[in-house]
Amino acid sequence: MALLTHKALANYEEQQAAFEDFLRNFKSSTAETEDALDDLRLDGDSDEYDFMDADDAAREQRRGTRSKTKYMNVLQDVAERTKSQVLIDLDDLEQYERTLDEDTALSMNLVHSVEKNAHHYIEIFSRAVDKVMPAPTKEPNFKDDVIDIIMTQRSKRNDNVRQQQENNIDGAIPESIFPPELTRRYTLNFKPITPSGSSSDKGNKALAVRQVRGEHLGQLITVRGITTRVSDVKPAVLVNAYSCDRCGHEIFQPVTAKQFTPLVECQSEDCVKNGAKGQLFLSTRASKFLPFQEVKIQEMADQVPVGHIPRQLTIHCHGALARQINPGDVVDIAGIFLPTPYTGFKAIKAGLLTDTYLEAQYVNQHKKAYDNMVLAPTTIRRMTELEQSGQLYEYLSRSIAPEIFGHLDVKKALLLQLIGGVTKEMGDGMRIRGDINVCLMGDPGVAKSQLLKYITKVAPRGVYTTGRGSSGVGLTAAVMRDPVTDEMVLEGGALVLADNGTCCIDEFDKMDDSDRTAIHEVMEQQTISISKAGITTTLNARTAILAAANPLYGRYNPRISPVENINLPAALLSRFDILFLILDTPSRDADEELARHVTFVHINNKHPEPQGGGLIFTPNEVRQWVARARSFRPVVSKQVSDYLVGAYVRLRQQQKRDEAGKKTFTHTSPRTLLGILRVSQALARLRFAEEVITDDVDEALRLIEVSKASLYEDQRDRRGDQSASSKIYNLIRGMRDSGAAATGEGRGEMDMRRVRERVLAKGFTVQQLESCLEEYADLDIWQTAAEGTRLVFIETGDEDADMGDEDF
Repeated sequence: MALLTHKALANYEEQQAAFEDFLRNFKSSTAETEDALDDLRLDGDSDEYDFMDADDAAREQRRGTRSKTKYMNVLQDVAERTKSQVLIDLDDLEQYERTLDEDTALSMNLVHSVEKNAHHYIEIFSRAVDKVMPAPTKEPNFKDDVIDIIMTQRSKRNDNVRQQQENNIDGAIPESIFPPELTRRYTLNFKPITPSGSSSDKGNKALAVRQVRGEHLGQLITVRGITTRVSDVKPAVLVNAYSCDRCGHEIFQPVTAKQFTPLVECQSEDCVKNGAKGQLFLSTRASKFLPFQEVKIQEMADQVPVGHIPRQLTIHCHGALARQINPGDVVDIAGIFLPTPYTGFKAIKAGLLTDTYLEAQYVNQHKKAYDNMVLAPTTIRRMTELEQSGQLYEYLSRSIAPEIFGHLDVKKALLLQLIGGVTKEMGDGMRIRGDINVCLMGDPGVAKSQLLKYITKVAPRGVYTTGRGSSGVGLTAAVMRDPVTDEMVLEGGALVLADNGTCCIDEFDKMDDSDRTAIHEVMEQQTISISKAGITTTLNARTAILAAANPLYGRYNPRISPVENINLPAALLSRFDILFLILDTPSRDADEELARHVTFVHINNKHPEPQGGGLIFTPNEVRQWVARARSFRPVVSKQVSDYLVGAYVRLRQQQKRDEAGKKTFTHTSPRTLLGILRVSQALARLRFAEEVITDDVDEALRLIEVSKASLYEDQRDRRGDQSASSKIYNLIRGMRDSGAAATGEGRGEMDMRRVRERVLAKGFTVQQLESCLEEYADLDIWQTAAEGTRLVFIETGDEDADMGDEDF
């Protein structure tokens, strides 16, 4: 009894003919615009026909022989062996479908058919490409791959065989034709239709992993997720070629599944007729392989329902799509959802279960790396205008987490961390890092975690993790068994995923000491050395570390020393370029402003407008600014170098005095000097400059001094003196201690111009500054010199008594 036959859902021959017509005749919008401009004949008079004919000929000669049709140009590149991928944009196919008759378009339904049965239409489209493939204009030469030579010979042989079959010369038996999979020198992929902003069709939008269901099998869908694991690129066999040791025939075996049984006996007509079982030998050079890579993506955090854990999906990348995805990337992957049945013992164990995967067709990166960002001319023009205003530093730092009140200096440090310094490579292979590491140590409720979350959102490769939830292996790398090859492989942790980005570690003080030691090498050498399970290697972890921690007893205890409060080892603290100590001290005015800010954000669901005007940039705009700033590599001049040397010596002297007064909580070491250099380079990059100036060094010194200022301010608050003169005095005293605005002629001598600029920038008036100068001059604290251009502190003579020769 014969099985019932059903009419095919689509006329594949008609659709293939339509695909061939689409490939031959489709023009992109740019080509159509060029045609319209050419028809206008803007560059001559309408009555000079001979002149215009000559002009047309010259124009055609200028354009060369390339066709205006989009896909014929691509196919020509494939024929010339300069391209190996044919990407069919379904937007173009939809545009082509609109040009057809309404009845024809309705009967063929090209785009819908491709979306619903994409795996089958790859083969149909490939046949159409084979039909319209143009002939190459150049012969293969010795520079081409071996496979190119073999393919050319095979194509010519196929043409000869077809002619023999048509003419049937002398009744010759035609030779076997090579399978089309072997002669194709390209991989064909589909790019999905771009969803419009107003479209309510959910099928066009990117799906979460848990929204992919059985109804999507065989369809072209788009899935969004973050890449967690990327396997090595391995060659996957597409066609196996064998040669017979008896009759000399080549036998080809197309491979369509993960597992296959190699052929052993020859199946050619000679061997079958004579009953001779010729032995087949695998011919690797005549076989066809494709690059294959397996990728695991995981749901985004905002796609996971309450109480669930993120789901994973396996992606298979072939051909040109291999090596496009890196661990940690946030991607939209368009692909064909397919089942893969278990085989062998797994099938017995799994029963009726099957596994699924996504055959990748197109990859769209969400957060592009800084190097890959292309800025629009309008954006660059706006940047130039704002750069000339001189307020760029303030505007950008204010745009870091604008919903959070205050912390202006902390936000400036975070902005400079995003920009980073310049990484130096020495001739002997030594490397000096350019990434800036920042630690935020402070009381609970000062929005440390929110700042970390914002930086994760802005940085192209931002990874957020917590101290208690991260082990040393989870931060560095774990040894896993690869399910594809069954080999031991390394799976990168948070620090490897954040390579060339920022790794934010919250609850840094809750980490175990054994796990925290894994970060030491990353913070200075920016590598991870692994020696386990027979794998000895070094991984790159060129990442900036942003850590947030609470003091030892939950809140800062002013009755004990800062070192006891912080409770982090000195080896780790010295690796942080900037360590902020943020204390939550009660103050009526500050508390009232904070409460107004918080309630405004809560009620209006947006940040308040900045006081005194100014701009607030979106995270995407901040990323563009940072991308442009990172393209500069500023250098340090001899004058700035001398200034830095004097500033470093003064910092070491200040540390000695602080240790005597038990006020220090960080040690000034050569790493501090490198940190000042990195921050200065980041400030020069922010100015889009090629050279560091002394103002950049002053601002870097000020930031490092301000990071400790909250500790000193807490002690000064208890004295109760909060007049404008006292505040200005404390500011100038801090500048003198940090070495900012120093002239280099004496330890207590400062440049009056820089002092005035800094004081006025803090919101004080000229009158308040002058009254402060007079008041403290009367107390013999300082005096002005050199016609008012220098401010000299009057030394008591015993301050440096403890600075013995054994130290300097």
